[in-house]
Amino acid sequence: MDEKIAKLIEKMKADNIKFIRLQFVDLHGIPKNVSIPFKADDMEDIVEKGVLFDGSSIAGFVGVNASDLVLKPDISTYSALSWRPEESASCRLICDIYTPDGKPFAGDPRGILKRSLNKIKEMGYTYNIGPEPEFFIVDTDEDGYPIPHDTAGYFDVEPIDKGADFRRELTINLQELGFEVEASHHEVGPGQNEIAFKFDDALKTADAVITFKQAIKAIVANMADFDGLDYRVTFMPKPFFGEPGSGMHCHQSLFKDGKNIFADDESESGLSQEAMWFIGGLLKHSAAITAVTNPIVNSYKRLVPGYEAPVYITYGLQNRSALIRVPSARGKATRIEYRSPDPTCNPYLAFAVMLEAGMDGIKNKIDPGEPTEINIYDLSEEERDEQGIELLPSSLWEAYHTFETNEVMKEALGEHIFNAFLDSKYKEWDEYRVQVFGYEQKKYLNL
Repeated sequence: MDEKIAKLIEKMKADNIKFIRLQFVDLHGIPKNVSIPFKADDMEDIVEKGVLFDGSSIAGFVGVNASDLVLKPDISTYSALSWRPEESASCRLICDIYTPDGKPFAGDPRGILKRSLNKIKEMGYTYNIGPEPEFFIVDTDEDGYPIPHDTAGYFDVEPIDKGADFRRELTINLQELGFEVEASHHEVGPGQNEIAFKFDDALKTADAVITFKQAIKAIVANMADFDGLDYRVTFMPKPFFGEPGSGMHCHQSLFKDGKNIFADDESESGLSQEAMWFIGGLLKHSAAITAVTNPIVNSYKRLVPGYEAPVYITYGLQNRSALIRVPSARGKATRIEYRSPDPTCNPYLAFAVMLEAGMDGIKNKIDPGEPTEINIYDLSEEERDEQGIELLPSSLWEAYHTFETNEVMKEALGEHIFNAFLDSKYKEWDEYRVQVFGYEQKKYLNL
């Protein structure tokens, strides 16, 4: 037996594992799993041969005429699930998806990111990324409508901040899952929170984002059940009118031979030429990227000019009003922050398209121009036009129409996912545009 598999089995026995969740995500980044009993004698076959499942029932996968797919667990992703009872302990193994003939499945989002990372690995690069997913803890009012769990604001403390106990419990559980939590705090909006975890390799980080969202929802639901209350977590980008939305700013850098190639101590800005070109690529393709990083109708209720949203296609050094911000840290910590993504995105696809756009910038030496150092929020539309500052798409419709003509996006996602994603966005927009909302009834019913 392979030594790594033998060590995994010993670890599972030590953790008193009774059930294994073989986990993957669908096209939209929604976690899926099949649970199987843990039997030590079966583990070698499970790891090496995989487990068959019906791919025709998963969004964006395959039709019923070719439905069989295979889950093969990545044993490096083993984690006991801290929110499950000890007497029936469960673990999770994230899987890659294959066709029955042993080929990587073209519709596997995790496989898409691995493909992009393998391309830059051949060039000697590694891609690190550190996301900051924000979320709301919501309660319900006496009529059953969702409301923020508290009225606190940025960095507030108890008693106005009612999220402190949640964040403490969540941090402990996330650490048990192997997360290196760097900080947690109340965010700007009422009921809004953030837990930041360590910058890491993009594949590990994408896995972590999926686990993070799943764990937080499960842990808070368990706490609510224990308290007999009705609060829960939402990663919806804009759950409340007039309040800040939830983003997932993505800090990113490229390393080569252990060195951060975005850093250059000799340049005035501390940024290398590669960093500037990478920024140029992100800016050039940002409108198309938005379809993937901001993938739902509600995403564009957050991306609205005039509400301090990161919608202005430019970059700045420390400038939080620009789409891309370069934090002040330099040396090994040099990085760029892409600020528009929100936590409803599929992280595997989002990281892949950002990486491919940045690498296109390096390949074609795309100049991002001069940084924007003024507060763009204070500029009028005419002043922004004079400076050539364009806006991100203002709707899902606009985003996917830009996305569908972008060759870098097609290359990044591959034909299968590109077409499946586009088809799903057409359907989502058509579903949305025919709805009649309460706002329209109040405004127009008496006409």
